[in-house]
Amino acid sequence: MPQTHTTDTRPTRAPVGLLLRPTHPHRPADPSGQALPDWYGVHPDHVAHLIARYTRDGDIVLDADAHPTVTAAAEHLHRHPGLAITDRDCSRGGAESLDHRSAATAGLVLATLPRLNVDSRNPHALSQALGAWREFLRPGGFLVVLLTAGPGTGALGHRSTVIAAARAAGLLYHQHIPALLVLLPETEPRTDTRPAARPPLVEGRHIRAHRDLLVFATITPEAADV
Repeated sequence: MPQTHTTDTRPTRAPVGLLLRPTHPHRPADPSGQALPDWYGVHPDHVAHLIARYTRDGDIVLDADAHPTVTAAAEHLHRHPGLAITDRDCSRGGAESLDHRSAATAGLVLATLPRLNVDSRNPHALSQALGAWREFLRPGGFLVVLLTAGPGTGALGHRSTVIAAARAAGLLYHQHIPALLVLLPETEPRTDTRPAARPPLVEGRHIRAHRDLLVFATITPEAADV
């Protein structure tokens, strides 16, 4: 009896995590004593948690944006930080910062989308960008992509487009992690007897309450049938 193969191209579901906004006022500092900034809205504590979760002691951690918080967290955790520069980035300079020893040896690459040099409306362009970051990873390494924009492009939305592009680039969709940008209310608004205040608007739009982190894994021969 002939076998049939599904033609469903929708992104595979992955486990969902959640990063809550810390309620404590403490913020890690760099060696000069300056408080570290958020990584595009993600608290430094959570950046350190991601690096600790997806790498091992002594791993190379590459960042596409050379963010100071990523560098500080990697060094604190005894990882080796570096800058992930691809051919697309060479046009804006800084190619001399690329450490060729990191090719296919990094345990983790962190990047943000959308980017000025990547057309987020073009799945092929997205796949090329994700594939370029994949080249830095050792077998079993992870790529963490932070979506800094809203639902975004097309009928499927930016997140679904990125997931599909990552699959086309040979990456396995590993986890979806919403990172809250605001504190959760102390009580469930729907059970509060007091009138609920309207959410604040910025230029007529609701403020962002979270950002999406998408985690992808390199597909090794052992994981190819997952």
